[in-house]
Formats: sequence, C-alpha cells, structure tokens
Amino acid sequence: PPEEVEDASEPTKRDRSHLENTLKLNEDKPADDFSGVLQRLRKIYHASIKPLEQSYRYNELRQHEITDGEITSKPMVLFLGPWSVGKSSMINYLLGLDNTPYQLYTGAEPTTSEFTVIMHGPKLKTIEGIVMAADSARSFSPLEKFGQNFLEKLIGIEVPHKLLERVTFVDTPGIIENRKQQERGYPFNDVCQWFIDRADLIFVVFDPTKLDVGLELEMLFRQLKGRESQIRIILNKADSLATQELMRVYGALFWSLAPLINVTEPPRVYVSSFWPHEYQPDTHKDLFLKEEISLLEDLNQVIENRMENKIAFIRQHAIRVRIHALLVDRYLQTYKDKMTFFSDGELVFRDIVEDPDKFFIFKSILAKTNVSKFDLPNREAYKDFFGINPITSFKLLSQQCSYMGGCFLEKIEKAITRELPDLLGSIGLGKKPNVLSCDITGCGETPKNRYRRP
Repeated sequence: PPEEVEDASEPTKRDRSHLENTLKLNEDKPADDFSGVLQRLRKIYHASIKPLEQSYRYNELRQHEITDGEITSKPMVLFLGPWSVGKSSMINYLLGLDNTPYQLYTGAEPTTSEFTVIMHGPKLKTIEGIVMAADSARSFSPLEKFGQNFLEKLIGIEVPHKLLERVTFVDTPGIIENRKQQERGYPFNDVCQWFIDRADLIFVVFDPTKLDVGLELEMLFRQLKGRESQIRIILNKADSLATQELMRVYGALFWSLAPLINVTEPPRVYVSSFWPHEYQPDTHKDLFLKEEISLLEDLNQVIENRMENKIAFIRQHAIRVRIHALLVDRYLQTYKDKMTFFSDGELVFRDIVEDPDKFFIFKSILAKTNVSKFDLPNREAYKDFFGINPITSFKLLSQQCSYMGGCFLEKIEKAITRELPDLLGSIGLGKKPNVLSCDITGCGETPKNRYRRP
C-alpha cells in the first residue's frame, strides 16, 4: 500500500570517521614540501634526458614527452570498469560530495559519458576540457592530440577538499560492451591508455550483480599489462548479496580475470560497498569496513610515496629514451657502413629496416651493459618511426658531444645510474621509518615495495 512507501525514510548514513582518520584529513600539518626535490628533478630532466629525447625524436616513437606540468603533478587515481558499477558514487563518497551541487551524477543508466578530472581548487567550479588542455601548467595539455571531439568529453571539477590537495581523481565513462569505438567519436582505448600510463593507482570496479567480462573489458586488461602493481580490483555493492552468493561471485570474478592478468601473484581484490548509506542489515559489516580501511590505507600509501614514484617514473622514462637513442644510433651506423659511393640510400636503408636482425641491430644493443630485453621497443615500431623520420636526419651518438656540455649519452647514463638514485636517497632520509608498519595496517604479510615497478 502507498502509505508504507511514504514511511520509508531516507536510508541512514554511515559514520565517516574512519575515512578522516585513515586519510589524515583532520591533521593540520602542512603537506610535505618537496619543492626543492621537484626543482632538482626538473633540472636533471631538462639537462640530461630531454636533449637526447629531442635529438632522437623519442616522442614520435612513444608519443610521450614529459611536460613540466607532469613532473610537478599530484598522484593520480584512475577509476575504470563497466558502466553503473558505482565508480562515480565511490568518488562522491570518498570526498563527501553527496547532496552537494558538485556531486557526480550517478544512476542505473550509463551516466558518465565524460572523463572527469576531480582536482583541488579554492572554490567549487567546473573547467571545460578545452581550457584544461590549453593550460600548459596542468599536466593535461598532451590530451589535445586526441582531437576536439574528445576535449568536449573531458571535464574538470575543482573542489576545495583536503584530500585533493594531495591527489587527483579521474572518473571514466563506463565500459559499454558491444559498443564500437567509432560511436564514441574519439579513440576511447588510446585515451584510456594515456590515463593508465600516468596513473599511480588504478581502481577497476565491478558490480557483483552483473559480472560479464566482455570484449571491451578484455581489451582494457590488455592495456593494463605491465601495470599490475598499480591495479586494485574492487567488488563494489557487496552488501547487495547474501554471503553465499557473494562468495560465488568472488570466485567467478577471479575465474574470469585469471586469463586476463597473468602475474605470479593475484591482484588485490577489495570487497565492500563504497557509498554513504549504511550497509544492508545481516551482511558482513565488519568485513566490509575492514576492507574499506585497507583500501584507504593503500591510497594513503600512494600519496605518501608520491615523490619516490615520480623519480622512479622519470628514471624509467630515461632508460627508454637511452635505449631508443642507442637503437637509432645503431641503425644509422649500420646504414653508414653499408653505403658505398654507388648504392641507393633508400634501398640500403629499406633492407635494414625490413630485417634489423640480419644486421644484429637489436642484439648488439642487448650486448651493451644494463639493457633488458623487456625494455626493447618492437621492430615494427621502427618501420613507422623511420617512415616519418628519414635516417639521414639523425646524428651518431659519438657526434652529440660538446666541449662545455659533455656528451648526451654520458649525461643520460649519469642521470640513470647516479643522479636520480641519489635524489631518491635524499628523500628517504627525512622519512619516518614506520610508514610500512604492519601494526597499523594489520597487513599480516611482509610489506613489499609495491612502488618499485617490476
């Protein structure tokens, strides 16, 4: 009868104190000041890495130039997953945006069609994607390359929230199975990849009531390869199922993800219900709350280790730039050796690009010290690369030296082996040793350094 419906009051809200304690939102201590370290990091990048990057046009191979905005940007947490699994609700919950004018839209249909970046600002305001991409001080200017259609689907929200002083959230459109990329009007997978490559933590969210792992999700996990240490899987809305059913779904989730994530240890799965309402009666509230606190500790850890992550990221970038430079140098050297007065340069070079193994190009790089075969780009990439950049437009590494500035190769090697590790060591000294203490987190296992990227 209708009277009863009238009676159904607003569901009660759950206590938020664990959020504030775990994420240290009540502490008035100033955020760590890393401006000195960031200045040194920028200096190393501009002096020792960028010259080689530009000289060998690395950005045309990987499409990844590091901007100053990216060096100084905050850690980024990316929310991915099928539509309507509660990604936006989770962000609203973490930031306490419910029933404020700036809560993200949520609902049963696919509601988020944009990539929404939630960042810190003095007052609540929305920023158009076109404006975000135009502002080089932000780390989003490289997104311009995905075209105007995409920028219309990018939106920024500034919120004056303590957590956002230290981290930025990105909400993504739900993955809609059986939907062609063309219908979106922009390269959805490439945009996802751009965010995945830069995210410090990736939350892949699932709804236990509709677990279908379709093509678009498979594609997504293919893109997450190599980023396993950043992935956390969230089985959201866990209080909507009875225990037995939940156990089944948990098993099914692992079963369907196993072929997609082939790593030695399974990814961490958090089972809880991330929204402000009280847990449903007769469900495992204690478990859900513990899981939620673990997830918040995970998030806090990423914030605490943001400088280490940043330096490690720049160093990884430098290693790739160095390998690229060694390869281009090797292609060029081979070309010069093969060229005679009578040969047709075009043909000679085509022969080398078509079959670099015949000339031991990749093998000779592996013979050099500290190059891992897992870091080598693939051969096909160089066909495209030299299709745009003629080999004759490059100089040999041995010629990239100046009397005052030293040699490009030596400088990048010094950055990789000495300067960046020293910078990393210098922050370690000021850190409190108890960051990974298991007394607090009850992690019950030896803490691994999750931030050393495998």
